[in-house]
Amino acid sequence: MKKILWVFILLIVLSLSGYIYFRYFYVFAEGVKSGVLNFAVYKGNLFKTYEGKLIQAGFGRQNNGELQSYEFQFSIKNKSIFDSLERNSGKVFDLHYKEYHGRVPWRGNTVYLVDSILAMRQN
Repeated sequence: MKKILWVFILLIVLSLSGYIYFRYFYVFAEGVKSGVLNFAVYKGNLFKTYEGKLIQAGFGRQNNGELQSYEFQFSIKNKSIFDSLERNSGKVFDLHYKEYHGRVPWRGNTVYLVDSILAMRQN
């Protein structure tokens, strides 16, 4: 009976570990987004993280028919990338990002994590 209980507990622990890894640490997608940097901030109550917003060219329609601009909100991996973005706000950036299924508080407020700046140019 004890052996069955230990196997059951081990299966639960392995299943939970696999779920947590897949949900919060597995890279779902990688890509590049281009647009004008709207802002870059360092914020948070308990976990201070670097955050930013990119305004992409073009307009789309929402379900209710109103026009909206394409916005890409993201978290920033480290201070050196944040410093570059902060010094050059208003310029056009090509940012490489990784997308996760879920967010963890110490990584940022979004599921998108910018890990490098590929290009920067004037508007």
